[in-house]
Amino acid sequence: MTNQPYEPYEGYDPYQQPPGQPQWGYDEQQYATQQWQGQTWETQTHTPVQAAAAPEAAYLPPQSYERPYTAEQPQPQPQGQPQQPPQAFATPAPTPAPTPAEPDAGYGPATLAGNARVTDAQRARLEGRSPIIEPGMQPALLTALLGLLLAVAAPISSYALVVPLVVLQAVTAAGWFRLNGMWPARQGIALAFLGGVTADVAVLVAGRDQAPAAILGPLGIWVLLTLVLQLRSHADPDTRMYGLMATVASSALAIIATGYLGADPDAVSVGAAAVAVAVLARALPLPAPASVVVSLLAAAGAGIAVGGMTGLGAKGALIGAAAAACALIGHRAASYDYPSRFVHFTAGVALPLTAAAPVVWILH
Repeated sequence: MTNQPYEPYEGYDPYQQPPGQPQWGYDEQQYATQQWQGQTWETQTHTPVQAAAAPEAAYLPPQSYERPYTAEQPQPQPQGQPQQPPQAFATPAPTPAPTPAEPDAGYGPATLAGNARVTDAQRARLEGRSPIIEPGMQPALLTALLGLLLAVAAPISSYALVVPLVVLQAVTAAGWFRLNGMWPARQGIALAFLGGVTADVAVLVAGRDQAPAAILGPLGIWVLLTLVLQLRSHADPDTRMYGLMATVASSALAIIATGYLGADPDAVSVGAAAVAVAVLARALPLPAPASVVVSLLAAAGAGIAVGGMTGLGAKGALIGAAAAACALIGHRAASYDYPSRFVHFTAGVALPLTAAAPVVWILH
């Protein structure tokens, strides 16, 4: 056997260039490899995908195509020119089927954050209705009963008048806080009620002749006291300001109601009776303008009748009409903003009588 020289096996060499083409060095092969790292294609859609956009592509929804696609072999490109990726097939997105129109259910447009609570008064304004609801006949009967108690107790003595007056002041303080949406507000109600009782004691001690100083003195002290207490509060500024105004107003109303105690007993009887008749007439099922006119006329008639019994005469008509006008203002205030039933049985009962106290005190 003749010994032949060893020849290497010519197997498959991935780095071997085809015959007829120049051999590439290491740098050229690296450059060619880097050229192919720039972009790649998916085998299903042949859509160019950047390497940096791979994390974003994971969030894309899967796509489906109606007709099959057969992959084509890439055509060889001339030397020195970059190979162009094949164009992807653009498939139009399916058009959603039209949904049948639903009947209007009366709801507003959908939102992402949700809607805040809409009060009955705001809904009434949006619907074009009035945000006022009258207290009705039952609170009117309670107002008339309390007014008659004041009218009967006034000629007896000042101490007899204090009993229904204290009830009126307590209901006024509670009703005003509830009318302003502040409940429970025990400290504010107690402070306002205490101011009214203090004014009552001051008038009883000083007498009717010194009633202006006995009423205005506690009023100024209670305003200052309320201001100091609200400044010591740790609530936010808006809440403190709202509580300050509500407490001052409630205290002022409770103290002003002491005007019944400082006025002439005959004037108190005329004014309280006129308010009772006016509120009952206002509760009748009549149109608002007609109801107001009927209430004023009825109050003037009641003033004349009670004034004739007490010796005031025609002056009773003036006191009765003026007291009825103030009572209707208080009645309107208690009807505002769709109050609750409890508001109608507190503010709706007390505010008509409380609002009429300054007029009775001035015109006595």
